[in-house]
Amino acid sequence: EEELRTQLLLVQRELKQTDIPVVVIVSGVEGAGKGEVVNRLNEWLDTRGVQTSAFWDETDEERQRPRYWRFWRTLPPRGEIAILFGGWYLAPIEHRFGELCNDAELDAELNQIVDFERMLIQDGALVVKFWFHLSEKDQKKRLKELSRDDKSRWKMLPDKKSKFSKQYSRFEHVAERVIRHTDRGLSPWYLIEAEDKRYRDLTVGTTLLHAIKRRLSEPPAMEPPTTSSNLALPDAEGARVTILDQLDVSLSLDREEYKTELRRLQNEINELCWEAYKRERSIVAVFEGVDAGGKGGAIRRFTNAIDARLYRTIPIAAPTDEEKAHHYLWRFWRHIPRAGYITLYDRSWYGRVLVERVEGFATDNEWRRAYAEINQFEDQLTESGVILFKFWLQVSEEEQLRRFKD
Repeated sequence: EEELRTQLLLVQRELKQTDIPVVVIVSGVEGAGKGEVVNRLNEWLDTRGVQTSAFWDETDEERQRPRYWRFWRTLPPRGEIAILFGGWYLAPIEHRFGELCNDAELDAELNQIVDFERMLIQDGALVVKFWFHLSEKDQKKRLKELSRDDKSRWKMLPDKKSKFSKQYSRFEHVAERVIRHTDRGLSPWYLIEAEDKRYRDLTVGTTLLHAIKRRLSEPPAMEPPTTSSNLALPDAEGARVTILDQLDVSLSLDREEYKTELRRLQNEINELCWEAYKRERSIVAVFEGVDAGGKGGAIRRFTNAIDARLYRTIPIAAPTDEEKAHHYLWRFWRHIPRAGYITLYDRSWYGRVLVERVEGFATDNEWRRAYAEINQFEDQLTESGVILFKFWLQVSEEEQLRRFKD
């Protein structure tokens, strides 16, 4: 144990100097000692570089946002370690065990998890997943011992999930499906036999040590981006015409007609935003487009119509040091509004494939894989009931130069 602890502290110190975040998922059967293992890891490691999160309860703040929001906010910055009890696996297992979803729906959720972990790993993260196993006989024995000890940490938990232990074989069936579906080369499951506590703890510590050492010595195997710019387009001029080329930028409105229509629409927007508040539907509006395209003016006309208590406007500029220490989508997830409220983004996550790509702030692999990551991000928002609007503001090159001159 002494030697292992020394090695863990040394590798943690080395990790601190890198841009690698480490995510440790702790899951498994009830009574296997997951809490004991996590406490042991915090004892062995320097807790200044470790954050531990449990998902046995859900705060009001979390309930009013998309489910993945609570996971994004617990992801560690680069160079640090996060230990997550159950992580993003807890809800799918509970839903299937409780027959709140069928196998097909479970598999769909697991596919999202696989994509989510792939996204983290391709951004440089190390994901280490432990599943703690006990036989049904050993589980009953362990739970009996814990129930007799009034000071046991297990008995003090706010929610012990004892329903799992009452139907061991059924829980085992669900767990096996989850493990098989999500046991991938980039993020494999480590199955830990938990009958002997000393063996359990040392095996977890040694496995984590070797996983971090291996990641420090060699980068992860990257899967090719799903989107490529190497399109085999014909040489014909018409093949290179884009949607923006077909946009009629000469359209205009008479000033009086504009004022009348603006007042009508602003009154309607005000009523609709209050209706969304009553129904607890959050709204995200993205304003993108060319420089001097009028994004600021469009946002002002929208916000002038609604109560200032309902919205926040987030201007997106160069990332801060804190934002650069996380996956680039983290900076947008943190501002997703709670139910009934509105977030307006003045520029957005599309900067990854626009400004960051053009100005060289994102590597070739980073902006290429961002297309799939953005799709996944927006799917998670809309599937959670968020109303998503995306506006692109375009002017002609001549008009843009005139506005710059003004």
